[in-house]
Amino acid sequence: MKALLRVVGGLLVLLVLAIIALLVAARFADGPLALVAGGPFKSGELVTGAEPDWAFVHDVGEVEFQLLDPPRSRTTWIIEHEGKAYIPSGYMTTWWGRIWKKWPAEAEKDGRTLLRVEGKLYERKLVRIKQGPLLAPLLAELSRKYGDGTETPVEVVTSGYLWIFELAPRE
Repeated sequence: MKALLRVVGGLLVLLVLAIIALLVAARFADGPLALVAGGPFKSGELVTGAEPDWAFVHDVGEVEFQLLDPPRSRTTWIIEHEGKAYIPSGYMTTWWGRIWKKWPAEAEKDGRTLLRVEGKLYERKLVRIKQGPLLAPLLAELSRKYGDGTETPVEVVTSGYLWIFELAPRE
């Protein structure tokens, strides 16, 4: 029995060390590793010039973005409405959301971000949308793209459960 406990204990220690190694290695990676936040972007072509029509992300499932402060990158969903792009962040009022999702509060403090879509980098600023007539069409698009198509009430945003950020131009 003692031998079995030692083997199980040893395997648990190895698992914990492997997870720690993954988290540390991800901080030095060129972007996120799936759900694990990664390091700052090292690759990608910076797009400059006129404001793009963001319709090209209409059917793109996931993109990567990096806050400038702190310089960490993540994988996220993206929605497009009337030529503008938005990033949602759910579970904000849940205990696991408060533990797992630090970036939305960081983005409210300093919204400067780089968005990476298909190898191209866009300098943007994350601006939180808390209310207004724009919420209903954004929630409809979020439901169409990632949900089951049923109507999502505006209260998910006004209650703070779901945060939505516009990827606005940097000034």
